[in-house]
Amino acid sequence: MEQHEIRERHPLLDEKGRLVEPGYAKELLLDYDRNAIKAGKLRIKEWDYYLISNGAFAVALTIDDNSYMGLDSISLLDFRIPWCHTKSAMAAFTMGKKKLPSSSREGDVTAVGKNYKMKFENNGSERVLLFQMDDFCDGKPIRGRLRLECPETESMVIATPFKGKTKAFYYNQKINCMPASGKVEFDGKLYEFKKGEAFGVLDWGRGVWTYKNTWYWGSASGQLDGVPFGLNIGYGFGDTSAASENMLFYDHKAHKLSQVHFNIPMKDGKEDYMSPWTFTSDDGRFEMDFVPILDRAFCADVKIICSDQHQVFGTFTGEAVLDDGTVLEIKDFPGFAEKVFNKW
Repeated sequence: MEQHEIRERHPLLDEKGRLVEPGYAKELLLDYDRNAIKAGKLRIKEWDYYLISNGAFAVALTIDDNSYMGLDSISLLDFRIPWCHTKSAMAAFTMGKKKLPSSSREGDVTAVGKNYKMKFENNGSERVLLFQMDDFCDGKPIRGRLRLECPETESMVIATPFKGKTKAFYYNQKINCMPASGKVEFDGKLYEFKKGEAFGVLDWGRGVWTYKNTWYWGSASGQLDGVPFGLNIGYGFGDTSAASENMLFYDHKAHKLSQVHFNIPMKDGKEDYMSPWTFTSDDGRFEMDFVPILDRAFCADVKIICSDQHQVFGTFTGEAVLDDGTVLEIKDFPGFAEKVFNKW
């Protein structure tokens, strides 16, 4: 698959609100401006999602402004049990009031509601994630402070149009392998994320989405024989003829992959998420087995709005090939893969 790499900095959208240049980049080159969007304001969706994991336990944090609805979410996951819990707070018609930054490079995000507070601080050199919620699970509070270093690193950036919807687009950056440290307290337990053992990923999304879509996404961040290694794989929505979002990250350099397919096992006509998966690629550069440990499943269906999510955490084993042909042997590398269906 021939893929178009964006190399010059310019506005994301033209004067009619259309993507100027669909494709991928290795840094946030295109300038996003919410005011340049020409689609209906209720279709704008913006979010910052962080996942911090050390392979034994993890925290996921989301501040999301979907215009007609805002979502602030905290998840705690313990893969040793395994166990997870997610608590989300929703607000109607936020319409950009959360003021998510137009760039991932710097800018703070704050979300405050009844009995909870979240703040993502980003000064360009480090990110500090602060959160507390009085009734997180069974009336028990959670609180935490996590620090992410921001090394000089290449990342996955993609500008994706939607066929037949000229004013719809998704502009996305995934920053993998951010060294993490900090502590989370819940239910009398201290979850300590130690530097060198814990790593974070940022999913930074801005766009105008169509109403009904499905996406597949997989991610992992850690170290391979002492070298930072990560992966980002996915597909399922929009017109990806210009580029896919599949990348490997090795020693903070990005290596572009072509198409990767998620082979989710089936049982009785339905996806069997907790049986072993495989991943295959059209260029032979990403061939993996995936053994699930925990399915962070969520389903909300109120007919007009529906979200059916399966974020499956587990371990990757197989081979990944860098741009220069170097073959990396991956064994029991922690990460996740998900399938999400939305009507939103």
